[in-house]
Amino acid sequence: MRMPSVSPELISPRSARVSAARRLAKRNFRSKDRLFLAEGPQAVREAAGHRGADGTPTLVELFATTEAAERYADIIGEARGAGARVHLASEDVIADISTTVTPQGLVGVCRFLDTPFADILAARPRLVAVLAHVRDPGNAGTVLRCADAAGAEAVILTDASVDLYNPKAVRASVGSHFHLPVAVGVPVERAVEGLRDAGVRILAADGAGDRDLDEELDRGTMGGPTAWVFGNEAWGLPEETRALADAVVRVPIHGKAESLNLATAAAVCLYASARAQRAFGGCRSVTES
Repeated sequence: MRMPSVSPELISPRSARVSAARRLAKRNFRSKDRLFLAEGPQAVREAAGHRGADGTPTLVELFATTEAAERYADIIGEARGAGARVHLASEDVIADISTTVTPQGLVGVCRFLDTPFADILAARPRLVAVLAHVRDPGNAGTVLRCADAAGAEAVILTDASVDLYNPKAVRASVGSHFHLPVAVGVPVERAVEGLRDAGVRILAADGAGDRDLDEELDRGTMGGPTAWVFGNEAWGLPEETRALADAVVRVPIHGKAESLNLATAAAVCLYASARAQRAFGGCRSVTES
């Protein structure tokens, strides 16, 4: 059902509510308020349907142009049903809050989602992505999306990685922020130690690794609980981080490409583990009879 056309309620970017939302583009205000922005229909839809571990709705507030409110009436209804304050706003207001060049007319204010690392360990995860030294928010969000698609049970961002709630990271995840537990600010040494104690094998993804991903699959070693550690976009993983892993694995390059970017390599590694874990008895060597 289409909503009736109405005049925007918030006509000035100087509104106190708009100012409070606008400042969430900056990390220090996000950390202070423990709130972040979710933009566009996909992210807002996921936020509207999400609740925290204690049952508290994640979506606190929603700004929408009248056109977007009519087009996405179901999202508006779900947001209101979740108890979020919904504000009809002018396009200028949306543009002022949004961090994108071409806003889609919906901007949500959401509560932080991060999960305590201890809770992730207690759930005994079988597939985990650890982002160590990942500084680009777009890459972080894309790896989170890949982990979600591959069926990972958790993602961990170390204290040396980018802010989970950076608007670029939220956009790049395309709603995956709301799908799986994410722990933030965990020192890489603590992450590795905790996961290993929980029975998880630690694999560091590195182009200079001494193990080959195809060979690991053929050996049948990847069917058990696994955490992949991914490093910096430009210089990979430092030696001290590689040394923490049970194995350092490279994605084989069969063609002439110099390398794979971080998100592509992460997708390959995570899906390799997902396939191995779902195979009957794990992946076995192709040479076995």
